[in-house]
Amino acid sequence: MTAETAPSMDLTHHFLIAMPGLEEAPFARSVVYLCEHSPRGALGLIINKPSDINLKKLFDKVDLAFGRSDLSEAPVFQGGPVQTERGFVLHEAMVAEGAEASDTSVYASTMTIPGGLEMTTSKDVLEAMSSGAGPKRVLVTLGYSSWGEGQLESELAENSWLTVGADLSVIFDTPVAQRYDQALKLLGLESWMLSPDAGHA
Repeated sequence: MTAETAPSMDLTHHFLIAMPGLEEAPFARSVVYLCEHSPRGALGLIINKPSDINLKKLFDKVDLAFGRSDLSEAPVFQGGPVQTERGFVLHEAMVAEGAEASDTSVYASTMTIPGGLEMTTSKDVLEAMSSGAGPKRVLVTLGYSSWGEGQLESELAENSWLTVGADLSVIFDTPVAQRYDQALKLLGLESWMLSPDAGHA
């Protein structure tokens, strides 16, 4: 089979789980949710590395009231090393009233992800949350993670990552400190089973 006809790998709506040998910050012991993966590259958000600010402080910084007491203590995450001054909101899919599920999102700049999630970068999602509305389940990051063409495939070949289909409960319902272990459990693994030297014998 030639390279041109080889099926391309698509890990959209999957978790990347860092292997112990991957020690570089910010990816050591990280769980990355992949929002997009195509032959051109991949984009994802780290879901288990909280920053030192919570959502209420973030809203204060962008001069918005905070109308969601259910989320005031929720951490803002370090989504990755790219554009760390910019916010990315991972949330359940929002459909405008009277619209079909396949219609575009209610927000201005949103990526629809198969699996029932969306990733929004426009401020209107924060404004909706400010008024007490907006998506119920959200994870907000500063920055994102990206891989160029063939880069992620190469890291997978080097056993830097494990992959597994994403489980929304790990993103939204699992305490931050347990997300790495919970993601591994989706593969039937425990962290002590992983060798830092896996794949490098």
